[in-house]
Amino acid sequence: MSTSHTLPTIVADPVATGALRQDLTDAGFTVERIDALWGSEAAASLHRGSRVAALRALAARDTTPLSTLATLFVLGLPVSPDDATRALPSAGLDAVVAAGLVRVDGERVQPAVDLRPYAFVDDLGAGSWWIVSDLGELALGTALGEEHVLGIGGATTTLSGLQVPVPVRRVLDLGTGCGIQALHARRFADEVVATDISRRALDIARFNAQLNGIDGIEFRFGSLFEPVAGERFDRIVSNPPFVITPRREGVPSYEYRDGGMVGDALVETVLRGLAEHLEPAGTAQLLGNWEYHWGADGLDRVRGWFARTDLDAWVIERERQDPPGYAETWIRDGGTKPGTREFDQLVDAWLDDFASRRVTGVGFGYVVVRKPLSGGAAHLRRFERVPEMLGSNPAGLGATVARVLDASAWLGALDDTALAAAHLRVAGDVTEERFYWPGNDDPTVMTLVQGGGFGRRVDADTALAAFVGACDGELSAAAIIGAIAQLTGVDEQALTADLLPRARDLVLDGLLLPA
Repeated sequence: MSTSHTLPTIVADPVATGALRQDLTDAGFTVERIDALWGSEAAASLHRGSRVAALRALAARDTTPLSTLATLFVLGLPVSPDDATRALPSAGLDAVVAAGLVRVDGERVQPAVDLRPYAFVDDLGAGSWWIVSDLGELALGTALGEEHVLGIGGATTTLSGLQVPVPVRRVLDLGTGCGIQALHARRFADEVVATDISRRALDIARFNAQLNGIDGIEFRFGSLFEPVAGERFDRIVSNPPFVITPRREGVPSYEYRDGGMVGDALVETVLRGLAEHLEPAGTAQLLGNWEYHWGADGLDRVRGWFARTDLDAWVIERERQDPPGYAETWIRDGGTKPGTREFDQLVDAWLDDFASRRVTGVGFGYVVVRKPLSGGAAHLRRFERVPEMLGSNPAGLGATVARVLDASAWLGALDDTALAAAHLRVAGDVTEERFYWPGNDDPTVMTLVQGGGFGRRVDADTALAAFVGACDGELSAAAIIGAIAQLTGVDEQALTADLLPRARDLVLDGLLLPA
């Protein structure tokens, strides 16, 4: 049911990409300048799939290289050869045609790809790139082709923000797509290997690295771990093609999101393969889907995938969709519009597949893995649902992930006696909320609130609130508990048994830190 499109071959010529980089720089082709070109309202409208407001804003302005490039590559609309030539003085129109980015159709220059600026912030600071991907549904006016290479989306920024911002030697980007995760990984790695089963995706990813002057990335063709057989990495990142698609004639299988396996088997295969390809102390950060079956919890199924490994595993489910909602989401994602006969037929196919395999829902979330040092045991096995709002994380969750992994290793080395002897302090982003009945001096509800990280909210009783409030690094946990027991007249041993496990959880969550 997917419409076929003739896709251009993307050619990464160093001279042409260098000249194009100069033209984009000279035109001021940045996120900030483009947003200013047509305004925030038009930008929001574009995000909803409408170009009208942006076009009206451009019609009121003189034509400039910036407006020409924005019209061509962001709006996906043709421009005149004269305007294109003026916007590309260094590269030249012929070179951009030869690179596969545009085509000349009579008296119009037509976009062959989407090319837009991308701005980000990570632990090294602010940065910006230009990213090539295939034209989207708005520019095409039809459903996407099955070889479509996706650009920047919500999953992109989620995973890039999840990457641990710690320098390492080698990183594997499994299923690189347009190459964006490899570019992010290179900021913290000496070298990156980026793989994909789509040769077109590798061509585009290679072009993007070259366009942005980023070296140190090796691009390899092949499925899953085949291109890196026998190799190990300090970090693996992956936004794998995890979308659960019926294996049925007439249902399009998009390379960028469909792994060709039944149900969530591809995610299971990737997770089971991590141990073989991680160095000791190596980590992995991934996105994925997992199915809920009749009588089988989705997170329990994921827990089973790690049962025979020695890996630390932390799985965070952010969302769960019922079968109709999941089907409709991904059918729309492919460009098939609701209300059409094709859309209804695809929903039928999805629901038939789910019903035949007794699927009751699909979870989406993050997977964080670490391989212990040689001979070490796994300390972290955490499978949780975190649907609440996240805390303030302008650079993403990568630093939070690193801190949790470090906290897990620290806690794993301490028995209760050692933890009681430890000195703890409250994290700087933790506040306490108290609620009172009118006229009462004692609070009825106390909640510890984390401002960053996952924005966790922890219910506290008087003892826990007093313990956390006293954690300033000066006294040991045992000394604080002893003082609380003496002040409240509670048995110290019983209070220790109550507070130490809760203190472990607060350290793991980042509300308490080793002093």
